[in-house]
Amino acid sequence: MVHSALVDNSHPAARPPRERQAGPSRLERARGEARIGFVSVDGRSRLADLYQSGAAKIRLPRGERGATPEAVFLNTAGGVTGGDRLAFSVSVGDEARAVATTQAAERIYRRSASVGEITTRLSVGPGARLDWLPQETIIFDCSALLRTLDAEIAPDATFIGVEAVVLGRTAMGETIRECSVRDSWRIRRGGQLVFADSLRIDGNAAGIMAGPATGRGAAAFATLVLLAPDAESRIDLARAALDGRSGDAGVSAWNGMLVARLAARNGQGLRADLVRLIEALRATAMPRVWNC
Repeated sequence: MVHSALVDNSHPAARPPRERQAGPSRLERARGEARIGFVSVDGRSRLADLYQSGAAKIRLPRGERGATPEAVFLNTAGGVTGGDRLAFSVSVGDEARAVATTQAAERIYRRSASVGEITTRLSVGPGARLDWLPQETIIFDCSALLRTLDAEIAPDATFIGVEAVVLGRTAMGETIRECSVRDSWRIRRGGQLVFADSLRIDGNAAGIMAGPATGRGAAAFATLVLLAPDAESRIDLARAALDGRSGDAGVSAWNGMLVARLAARNGQGLRADLVRLIEALRATAMPRVWNC
């Protein structure tokens, strides 16, 4: 007698291994953390802490003797997409000085899922100074970004911070029809919240920015914040630097803080306006990587 059994060949377990369909592959995501700290020793700012992991790196260009040290952050992944996580941190101890920037414009690429995240934490001690001057962030179509900046500034410290966003590669005529951008600033002075700012763009960025109360057609925009004991006295200097600007701009100052908003039709115009403003407020040239 011959016994037989029915086998359901449609079930994956019943198929030969080479016939089984592979499940959805898990896409590789970029992770990175970089932090740096400076202290003052005998009146000179010196490196005190340096940590880097994953795709986040820091380079320290050699400057002239006695010059303010520069830290250049970079993302070796080449950009940010959904699911990527980057964290940057700068601390400047009492009476120390430092400049922090980025090697190039950060690119936020099209995502397949999730959101790219960039977290920045800054700390500036008593009598110290930090210039946080990253280059632009370029938003690509169908991308998603969640970015936060948290800074703790001593009451008598000086801090200049800027963040610039460009919607697409404007020199190539790109228009961003779909994206999600959430950008949040929180700055505390002596433990008290003195500046809180949030930006949210969801959907058709070009359409959103076309409104008269949003961007009047701007595709690039930036915020600059200066905290310093003499910040309010620099408002005329800042406004004079923006005479003949490429786009729209406004400057306000109160309670030891100066805030400037800039918008332009393209990234090139915004960059030119921003450089003039920053150099006027710093009374020195931009970090060298801005000219590379």
